[in-house]
Amino acid sequence: MFFRKKYPGSAVLLFVYLAAFAQQANADILNLGRAVAIALKGNPGLSEIRERAKALAQVPDQVGTLPDPTLSLGALSLPTDTFSQTQEAMTQMQVGLGLTLPFPGKLGLRREAADFEARAAGYDVREAQLVLVRSVRTTWWNLFFIDRAIGIVKRNQALFRGLVRIAQTKYETGQGLQSDVLLAQVELSRLLDAGLNLDEARRVQRARLNALLGRIASLPVDLPDHVEEALPATPEEAALDGEALKENPALESLRSSVKAAGSRVALAEKDYYPDFKIGAAYGSRRGYNANGSPRADLASFTVSMNLPIFTGAKQDRELGQRKMEALKKEYALQDGIVQVNERIGEALAALKSSRQRASLFKSGIIPQASQTVAAMLSSYQVDKADFLNLVRSEVTLYNYETEYWKALSAGWQAWAKLQSEIGAPVDKDTNHE
Repeated sequence: MFFRKKYPGSAVLLFVYLAAFAQQANADILNLGRAVAIALKGNPGLSEIRERAKALAQVPDQVGTLPDPTLSLGALSLPTDTFSQTQEAMTQMQVGLGLTLPFPGKLGLRREAADFEARAAGYDVREAQLVLVRSVRTTWWNLFFIDRAIGIVKRNQALFRGLVRIAQTKYETGQGLQSDVLLAQVELSRLLDAGLNLDEARRVQRARLNALLGRIASLPVDLPDHVEEALPATPEEAALDGEALKENPALESLRSSVKAAGSRVALAEKDYYPDFKIGAAYGSRRGYNANGSPRADLASFTVSMNLPIFTGAKQDRELGQRKMEALKKEYALQDGIVQVNERIGEALAALKSSRQRASLFKSGIIPQASQTVAAMLSSYQVDKADFLNLVRSEVTLYNYETEYWKALSAGWQAWAKLQSEIGAPVDKDTNHE
């Protein structure tokens, strides 16, 4: 009360400072959603694919537009002895315009093929986003697992330091064996080595995650201490296969490529027909006719076309090429569907296995192993348990705890892969098991 009466504004300032500090601390914690958002905004590889799609979107209008007209300027029938414009009746200064007209349908097919390719590029952007999100989630969960493993190792290091002290005390008082001391020291050294390996693995995963986020590799990454541990139920595989068939952007890209290839086949068939060129020219003449009248200006009109006569070496081969390319795209689409279904099956199997293993470790194995360690430690302190069995029980608990977080991480990684393959959010609350 004295503080609030004497310094009424200090409490408010202190509260604001603490709130700001807490907000800043939370801002430094890289949760999974924030990591995904940063990657989608700053990953340079994704930006490259976006710009490629934007560039291809400019192509349809270009190839679907008539060629630019040509302007010609000329001096016709100009006598070289005098270069006079009035000496000869056919001398004229001419200006002309020409325009190439592709055979009807060619422009539309070129635009159509380019439009399908632009659509495929757009789907490629979406696919790249999904792959990036999957990579971020996978790496994030790898890093989270390593953090949990590091915590378990440090806790066990502290425990074995305590066991070393207990074993040394009992040995010095004649109640224990030197082998117990050496055994505890060896296990502690093994845990120290495991900690070093985990630290190195964390640096690798941190650099990988920062690279995905478009950040400096050495930038510190702090993850939250708690995550959602309830893994999603395993959805029905057939339903997911059908959903992926409609939503997967990689398959949509392949379908657009198939359509683009079909348009190019039709365009190759059109190349058996000629293109036309039309032109108009106006010739200005000077001088007078024999009867004294001014020479009239002249107008010219032309129509020309190419003659596709070398079809065996050109059009036939181009058509065959386009048909083979279209068939290749069809096979690629079929293979893509098979590959997506296979990856969905793998992800579902991994999710189901991880979910079952994580549940088994958390609800059964780890509590039982923890009770075993506590009982063995109490018994050892009163000389009712063998030191080797105590060490074995503690190592077993360490392994089980590590395996739990590994299973949980693998389950969420499988879920990330599943979301990527489907191309759309999957209901994680529907249980089909």
